[in-house]
This record gives sequence, structure tokens and C-alpha cells, in this order.
Amino acid sequence: MQAEFHFFIRGISVKTKSLPLPEAEKDLSELFETGMMYSKSAAGREGIGMARIRKVLQNDKAVKWKVALYIRLSKEDGNDESLSVANQRKILNDYLQKNWGSEEYTVVDTYIDDGLTGTDTRREGFLRMRQDIVDGKVNCVIVKSLARAFRNLADQQKFLEEFLPLYKARFINLGTPFIDTLVNPNAVSGFEVPIRGMFNEQFAAATSEEVRKTFNMKRSRGEFIGSFAPYGYQKDPENKNRLVIDEEAASVVRDIFNWYLYGLRVGAQGSLSISGVARELNERGILSPIAYKKQKGLKYRNPNSRFKCSVWTSTTVAGILKNRMYTGCMVQGRQRVISYKIHKQVKTPENEWFVKENTHEPIIDPELFEAVGKRLLRDTRTAPGQKAVHLFAGFLKCADCGRALHRKSSKGRVYYYCRVGGQAGHVCQSRSIREDVLTKVVLCTIQAQISLVGDLQQVIDKINRAPTAGNPSERLETALKRQEQERSRLIGISDSLYADWKAGDLTKEEYLRLKADYTEKIERLQTAMDRIQEELRRSLTGAMAENSCFTEFQRHRNFIRPNREMLVDFVDMISIHRDGSVEIRFLFADPYHRMTEEIESGCPSAKG
Repeated sequence: MQAEFHFFIRGISVKTKSLPLPEAEKDLSELFETGMMYSKSAAGREGIGMARIRKVLQNDKAVKWKVALYIRLSKEDGNDESLSVANQRKILNDYLQKNWGSEEYTVVDTYIDDGLTGTDTRREGFLRMRQDIVDGKVNCVIVKSLARAFRNLADQQKFLEEFLPLYKARFINLGTPFIDTLVNPNAVSGFEVPIRGMFNEQFAAATSEEVRKTFNMKRSRGEFIGSFAPYGYQKDPENKNRLVIDEEAASVVRDIFNWYLYGLRVGAQGSLSISGVARELNERGILSPIAYKKQKGLKYRNPNSRFKCSVWTSTTVAGILKNRMYTGCMVQGRQRVISYKIHKQVKTPENEWFVKENTHEPIIDPELFEAVGKRLLRDTRTAPGQKAVHLFAGFLKCADCGRALHRKSSKGRVYYYCRVGGQAGHVCQSRSIREDVLTKVVLCTIQAQISLVGDLQQVIDKINRAPTAGNPSERLETALKRQEQERSRLIGISDSLYADWKAGDLTKEEYLRLKADYTEKIERLQTAMDRIQEELRRSLTGAMAENSCFTEFQRHRNFIRPNREMLVDFVDMISIHRDGSVEIRFLFADPYHRMTEEIESGCPSAKG
């Protein structure tokens, strides 16, 4: 990374060369030394002598220093031993032992922020140190360098020039420029410290951009770069950018998906709501993700930490049900920080996410994940104290106004009704319908659909046993193969024209004319092939949808009464009209109609 800085200090223009950041930092250090010499000569004095220092210390001899040692190590520091926590601690302690032999002091604490950038205003160690200064527990702060404490000029100036003087606290910086506010209280307001702050801020900006590019490159390759593995996975001990299954937690993830979609399979309870799943997990004493990771000694993060919550919640369960990572797909970049100064997380548009398929072993089948996703789109509110989702929740609409119907109980019966129906000035005249009546209507309708699909399956089986001419997909594949053979033949002829021209068998004009003719024929063939491939793709996609249709209907063919799983698999919406009639729109309407149209219009074997 290159850096160039241009400052105006007390009317003097100072510009560093364009250098790699380490060299620019060295260049800036030389500038500080020059600046300090200029400051001394301009003031007409040789600086503060040792006699002055001794006098200051003698005047403050009675002060007992309550020392805070501040240490910070960021992710960008990597394995640099010179910046390690241990090395910073040694430098600070060595300074005290060598220079504070005659002073009365106590090291109150060593405040450490490990893995955090200096622009982060929420550093736990730094905030704890600030509070101890406010509480009077600390009156002296020592750091290895300004960069360890600050990467933001505004924060640096506010802390050094406003906060510390307010609480009469001493500040010592062992780096360049050396600062001891007891010896020279005005050191922090000179030009050397702001220049260093500017450099540190620019360094943070450049480093942030480089780190972002590196992380995005890893994300695009499907490498996991998160600090914490999702619940159910752990980082591969041999490759921290790869996820491996944590089987103990993965079994809980599977239970969550199955309970939400299919229920506990106990009695007639049916599928569970999100809150019902959370209650079931807590009742069984299953550790929440944060409690589990703490028990295992794993790194963890609890988004609900402000609630001091270590139990299963609806938010936690919903997050697992929506996490595509469980299908073996790496999904990253869903959030980002606003800038290197502002560390607030904001959501990223879905089209900017980094998605890579098949990067790790799945815990959940894609089909199960998709089915759960469909159910999540439904309104799955439950009555207080209940775990199971109401049978028709999220399916019922008023045919007049399109609003969702509401559920109520009266005299031992359950009704669904439109809240605005019958209100003055409202066009909606929909009336209520009893749940038992609606259940019978849905039962009869689905039974009729299953019967029709069974008859249709027999017809399609007959078509599939017919000659190739009756099979659209095979017919398209045969046509595509012929076109490919013809295209290869024409390309061979076109390629030989050049040799014929050079051999004298063709004139230049004949060569150019024939070349253009064959090129045009090849392009027309390619266009025809593209059209056939698209038609074949649609045919295969339709076949898959139709096969899915048959599979789902056959799976429920022997049902006795409607259940939640069946409605999610079959039904898109149920509309209740003002005359009490029920309209059911099925999810498989399109492939069903397409199959019947094809059979009626073009398959001779289906007519006899």
C-alpha cells in the first residue's frame, strides 16, 4: 500500500513522498523530529531541561499514580510479534521499572482489546478504562504508541485535550512523538500529535480498504471468513476457512426443521410454530447456541446479549430456519459496516451477497429447506400458550377485499370472518364460515384432485411407453443432435475453403463469397439450436414440476383429514365469498393444466 500526506501546519506546507506505508511512517517520524527542532528554535529555547523535569516531579511527589496500561491488537496486525499483546505489555512494564523507580504508583489494570480496530468506539477494554478514569480509579494512562489507542484523529484530540484534563489524568505515549502530559501539558496540542493522528487515520482507511478487498476475494471463492461458525458447524481445525459439521449441534438443527415442518408426530398436534419449537427446546433442556458454545469453549456471539438471554427464543429459531448455510451453500456479505470510522452494521441488498454452492457438507436437504421457506411465508401466529400452528393460518382470504380472515371461538364452535365485512360504507359483504364446514370442503376438494391426478398419471404412463414420436423431450433431443451434426459438417467445409484458395482451386472472390455463405448458414443453425435447447429446457423443467406434482399428491393419497403439511404442499390460497362458497387455488395448477392440454392436443396414444 502506498501513502502520501500533505499537511499545512502553522502556515508551513509539509508533504511526504509517495511511499509504502511503513516507509511513509518512517518519513513522518523524521518530520516530527524536524518539527520539534523548529519548534524549539522558533521559541528561542533549547527545550525543557532535566532540572525542569526534576522540579515538576518534586512538586508532584505526593501524587500516587494509579496507572492504566492500555494494549490493543487488531486483526490486521496478524502474527507480528513486535505488536503482540505480550510484547506491548513487556514494553510498558519495562518503562515503569526503568523510569519510575522514585515514584509511588500502582498498576490498577492492563486494559486489552484483542482483534479490534482503533477506529472502533465500542472497544470494551478502552471503554472500561474510560469509566475507571471517571470513577477516580485511574489517574495515569500509558500506551506503547498513539496508534495503539487511536486510529481516528477526532477521537484522539477529544480524549487527550478534553477528557483527560477534565479528570486531571496523566497521559504517557512511549512512541513517536514521546508524550508525558505531566512534564509538558501542552504536548498534546502541538502540531506533532495531530500529524501523527492524521497519519494513523489515513493508515486505518488504507488498511480497511485492503482488508475489504482481501475478504471479498475469499468470499467469492466460498471461503468462510466469519469469526464464529454457525450453530451446527465448527471451523475445520486444519483450515479455518472451511466448515465441518458439529454432529451434536447438527442433530438439534435437524430437529428444528422437522418439528417446524412436520411437528413432533405425537397425537394430532401437527407442525409447530416458531415459538412452539423454541418452547419445546427449552422444555427438553437443550442448550441454546450461546450456552452450548460456552460449554464447549467455542467462540460465540449472542445477538440477544443485551437481554442477558441464554435460552432458546423465537428469533434464534427463525434465524436457523432461514439460514441457507445449512444446505451446504456458503452465504456471506449479508451485512457490512458503514465505513472504517462508523462500525454500525447495515443490511446488504441480496443481489450483493456472496453465494457459493457446495462449499461444505449440508445438514439440511435443499428440498426440506425450500419447503420450510414456503411455510415461513405464511402467517403462522398461534394462540397464547399453544405450540401448534392453526390449520388454516395464512391461507384464508376474503374474496371481496382480499384481507386475511380472523379466527374466533363462540359457543364451542370456531369461525373465520372478515373484520371489515358489513362495516358502513365498505364494499366487503363477506360473511363468516365455520371451521368444521371449511374443513369438510377442503377435504372433498383435495380428495377429488388426488383422484384426477391418479387418472392423469395412468395416461402419462401410457404416453411414456409409446414410441419416441410421442415423447416431446426425446423428439427435441433427436432434432438437436441432427442440427449439431450439420453444423459440424458446415464448419469443416468452411475451414477447408482457405486451403482451396491458396491451392489455386478458388479465386479470392469465390473464396470470400463462399466463406460468407457458409458463415451465414452456420449462424442460422446455431440460432435454431439455441431455440431447441431452450424448448428442451422448458420441457424438462415442466417434467420436473409435473413429477413433483405427482409425488406430492401420491404422498397424501390415503389421508383421512386435512393437515397443515398437506395444505402447505398443495394450496396457494383459499378465498371465502359472500355467499359462503369456497374457492381453492392449488400450487400445482399450472403444471396440471399444461399436462392435460398436451395430452388433449397432441398425443394420439392418449385418445384411445
